[in-house]
Amino acid sequence: MPDKKTLQRARRDKEEGKASSTQAGEFIREEFHHIRKGKHGARSPQQAIAIGLSKARRAGVDLKPPEPGEQSESTRHKAEQDYARGRGAPRTRRATTKRRTVSARALKRESHGSASRSAIGAQAHRSATRRSGTQRSAAAKHAARTNGTPGRRAAARKAARTRASRSRG
Repeated sequence: MPDKKTLQRARRDKEEGKASSTQAGEFIREEFHHIRKGKHGARSPQQAIAIGLSKARRAGVDLKPPEPGEQSESTRHKAEQDYARGRGAPRTRRATTKRRTVSARALKRESHGSASRSAIGAQAHRSATRRSGTQRSAAAKHAARTNGTPGRRAAARKAARTRASRSRG
């Protein structure tokens, strides 16, 4: 069950008209937080993201399941189940106590390094390389438009710092 704060943040994002992926980001953020605190681990940042997306869909975030061919059939099926659950569908077969215990124990054995800054950064970098330069540029321009003056100023400062550090190296 997601924390009350996470649900509030996601609700606020929705009220502000932000994308469903942004709303889901709150649940992913919570998962990384749980891993860092030692509540459980994850084999990779991708697994933590998958857990967060699952929680988001079950909480009612309008995050559509992947299209056929985008992900494995089992992943897609799970996403469809979670999405339906978030829309008020009745529960499918409930996991037995033994299965829940085994799953929880397996997650506890996993690494906590998968939520480190470097692991998340590397995952973000890999994810970005799968997008074209045009897509990345469009996303940056959109961010600049929606950030407001303080956000643009901060982004400009950061860009200047980056350029300065790269010219030195």
